[in-house]
Amino acid sequence: MLSRSSVLIIPSLNPDEKLLPYIKGLAANGFRKIILVDDGSSPQYKPVFEAAGSLPECDLLVHTVNMGKGRALKDAFNFYCQKYADQFLGVITVDADGQHTIPDVVKLDAALQEAPETLVLGVRDFDDPSVPLKSKFGNKMTKYIMRMLIGSAKRNDSARHTKAISDTQTGMRAIPNRCIKKYLTLEGERFEYETNMLIEALHTHTPILEVAICTVYMDQNSGTHFRPLADSLAIYRLIFSTFFKYMLASLSAFFIDYSIYSMFIFVTGMLPLSARIWCATAAARVVSSIYNYTVNMTVVFKNSRTPKRTFVKYYMLCMLQFCCSACFVWLLCRTSHCSELSAKLLVDTVLFLASYQLQKNWVFREDESA
Repeated sequence: MLSRSSVLIIPSLNPDEKLLPYIKGLAANGFRKIILVDDGSSPQYKPVFEAAGSLPECDLLVHTVNMGKGRALKDAFNFYCQKYADQFLGVITVDADGQHTIPDVVKLDAALQEAPETLVLGVRDFDDPSVPLKSKFGNKMTKYIMRMLIGSAKRNDSARHTKAISDTQTGMRAIPNRCIKKYLTLEGERFEYETNMLIEALHTHTPILEVAICTVYMDQNSGTHFRPLADSLAIYRLIFSTFFKYMLASLSAFFIDYSIYSMFIFVTGMLPLSARIWCATAAARVVSSIYNYTVNMTVVFKNSRTPKRTFVKYYMLCMLQFCCSACFVWLLCRTSHCSELSAKLLVDTVLFLASYQLQKNWVFREDESA
């Protein structure tokens, strides 16, 4: 029988009777090691875990109380690193509720063997009529928000081609060894941890391969332990965190910029309109840009490259913004009844949104080759 290249990780809370046959089926299909995590299940489920743990292929980790799927995955990753990392290419995470079929698990293992540096996602078809409406809507909305605020995935077949992650909620993932240690330090104890892994992969431009898997929902997904409100809020907090930090940094920089701009407009009132706007814009942008660059580099995008590389790109963008701001403010003042101050508010709001995308995808992008 073919020996698989991955260790399986199955976090489980109060499993049904299908768990033990499922684990035996995986072992029969060549998976030599399976890490099963009892995440604080009720006492009546103890015989199921004991029976699974007695299998030679299965290592059983036990949480005394329920600690969340994220903590279960982290503990399993840590156990894998200590015991098996030098023998396998990576791990495959699968759910214990029967949604992930054995043939699909085999498909992900084969994909990891072909691309051992790639994060492999088992993705579902959300146009399938069997998908519950709340799952379809939630996943598609999260997909578009992640693409807009975080970015697109670098496909494993090309460093220059990207696409949005089509299944942001999938729990079926083949994770290569190069990623596991990094993922151990990520924030999140429940379902938001899985989202944080995807955010980390997008930020570091880890190659991602999507493999189509069967779309299986048991009783409209009634067995899930996902808390719609609390877990959704935790997930969206992570997705929006970078943009919120960027917004706060930009707003504080804008107040610096606008204060200096207003002061120069006041003290240069005798100059012609165009000279007044250009001088005030230049003085304000020099001071605010130094502050904004430092905060974005160290706090918002947390770029690890040498400052010289990002500094040049940042100030190229800064000069472009400076020219656009001055030109469009002047144009608005000449063609409308806007004052210099109100015109700047309008123009810089539009430039703020454009600048976020350019800084995220170009200035502070970690991957120079992309």
